[in-house]
Amino acid sequence: MVRFDEIGYWSEIKLDIIKEYASKYSTILTAQKRPRLYHLYIDAFAGPGVHISKTTGDFVPGSPLNALNVEPPFREYHLIDLKENKVNLLKEIVQGRPEVYIYQGDCNDILLKKVFPRVAYENYRRALCLLDPYGLHLNWEVTRKAAQMGTIDIFLNFPVVDMNRNVLWRNIQGVDPGDIERMNTYWGDGSWRDIAYTTTRSLFGWPEKEDNETIAEGFRQRLLKVAGFKHVPKPLPMRNSRNAVVYYLFFASQKMVAEDIIKAIFKKYGTRGSK
Repeated sequence: MVRFDEIGYWSEIKLDIIKEYASKYSTILTAQKRPRLYHLYIDAFAGPGVHISKTTGDFVPGSPLNALNVEPPFREYHLIDLKENKVNLLKEIVQGRPEVYIYQGDCNDILLKKVFPRVAYENYRRALCLLDPYGLHLNWEVTRKAAQMGTIDIFLNFPVVDMNRNVLWRNIQGVDPGDIERMNTYWGDGSWRDIAYTTTRSLFGWPEKEDNETIAEGFRQRLLKVAGFKHVPKPLPMRNSRNAVVYYLFFASQKMVAEDIIKAIFKKYGTRGSK
């Protein structure tokens, strides 16, 4: 039996943002005729396709269902989840739609081996990819590959709650080595330590943790300078009912027009991220 996730107001805002961008993205790519482009939607942590709103108690369509209802439609949809029960529900929802591909397993492997190869630049393929893990469950190699291919726009969840709770402690020597490795894998190496800690404000030279915004900016620079995305606007901080940032929603693309569109969408929803 599937237990549907309860999502807060800020997560509903995220779904609206992604849905609006997906609609504009699909409209633009469908309209291009020379060359004619073939565009895909990819959801790496798709879930069962439905959530429950903490605000209203109602069912809320998840990102896969929103994408499947976009007009004009994407040419293919690739939905991935680790859990069998969620994958089975997705299969029930999309039965009879041969353009939808559903995978059970680790998205880090599936994206690199099965899905991204379908988005080759020379084949006039393009894709919008949602990388929305609950925590530090994403491999930097996936993010870097998406940039290197030159064909993929991404939305990415930067999970500061998981980072702060399990890794970014005042005394980092006490952090579980497994959590350090998760952070290294998400970030791509150990350079996050140089971003997350400073000794310049400490009277005795002891390391002090930087704020969330500084750490997120360090990751934004990494998306630009290390991964190789050309356009990475400042992420949108998503907040809970206590106005605390729970994650940052990043967007990255190789196209200026994509950045312009997402900046307008972020501005539209930016004041609605807490309630």
